[in-house]
Amino acid sequence: MKILKFRKIDSSKYKVFLENGEDITLYEDVILKFHLLLTRHVNEKKLIEMNQLNNYYEVYYTGLRFIKSRFKSAGDLKKALFNQGYDIENIEKVVEKLKKQGYVDDYLYAKSFINNRIVTSTYGPKKIRNELIVHEVDPEIIDKAMLEYDASIQLEKIEKLAYKSYRSNKSRGGEVLKRKIITSLLTQGYELDCIERVVDKLDYAPNDSIAKKEYDKLYKRLSRKYQGEELERKIKEKLYMKGLKYEIVEED
Repeated sequence: MKILKFRKIDSSKYKVFLENGEDITLYEDVILKFHLLLTRHVNEKKLIEMNQLNNYYEVYYTGLRFIKSRFKSAGDLKKALFNQGYDIENIEKVVEKLKKQGYVDDYLYAKSFINNRIVTSTYGPKKIRNELIVHEVDPEIIDKAMLEYDASIQLEKIEKLAYKSYRSNKSRGGEVLKRKIITSLLTQGYELDCIERVVDKLDYAPNDSIAKKEYDKLYKRLSRKYQGEELERKIKEKLYMKGLKYEIVEED
């Protein structure tokens, strides 16, 4: 079947007009692969082969567009292409090709991801590691990339977060406050040995002004239900749970 003409659609695709009145859209790579510009002829067998190769390049150029809009891990790219309805075989081939071309690199992706989180979030290394696992980055690659998040960076961020929590505390003291700060930092993904090096420097001695305010608040609320010794016992229990202690000094 004779090819009458080619019309460029975009930077990588052409519309190919056939003598039977039909037209097909092909990627430039397919046209060059089958030497269509020279032969200007196709048959049924060649059309099937071209269609198969064209499907591959459809996945390839879609993958390139996805990467252009946002740097992706190999796992994320596979998911994005699969969600477009492309077949697994072509997806695997395309991702491998993009890796060889340097467009997909999970180590560089992980390094960039980690540095971004260090600058823009309060996340510790464990939380960032878990995020990278969700993005299907290999654990060995993560281990290598996590060297970006060294102990000095971790200690600096822990110190800022710990002091902020310590200064903003309005209702806790003693070991309760210390545990609260440690728990918060562990939840953020920081390592316990680094946390302890910072929080052990803080003074957790009960703050009388905080204890007095909490006592007054509890007295006002609990005195509606309790009186006398029972009221005092309930207040002390609540204060103890907050790491606080406050004794009423009776005047002579």
